[in-house]
Amino acid sequence: MLPGEKVVDTRCGAGLDCIIAANMAGADGEIIGVDMTQEIVDKVQRNVAATGVKNVTIKQGIFEELPVDDGWADVVISNGAINLALDKDDIFRELNWVLKPGGRLQVADIVVDKPIPAGARRNIDLWTG
Repeated sequence: MLPGEKVVDTRCGAGLDCIIAANMAGADGEIIGVDMTQEIVDKVQRNVAATGVKNVTIKQGIFEELPVDDGWADVVISNGAINLALDKDDIFRELNWVLKPGGRLQVADIVVDKPIPAGARRNIDLWTG
């Protein structure tokens, strides 16, 4: 992130990446964190408030329909979230809509290079923590 940039953090979890992005983007930057449940949104808002950063907004929404205007973001970050999506093509289409022309996507995710046993695929606890 660069000073003044607008950043979207998809499925922001506890909000750590939002806080890091806020510090990198500085006072002129804007950060929007998105997560699916109000419980997580409330938790992230508390975490952000505890750090004192002022340029972070947390919204409830889903990955496939981010609550952000088209072409708004300089940067979209996704940390450990894309692997959870059923239709990755839909996700990348949505991320493309949210990004400004020339915007950047930063992804950190789980990659599996071996077959996953059927029992593990059926065990939802292994996929959701």
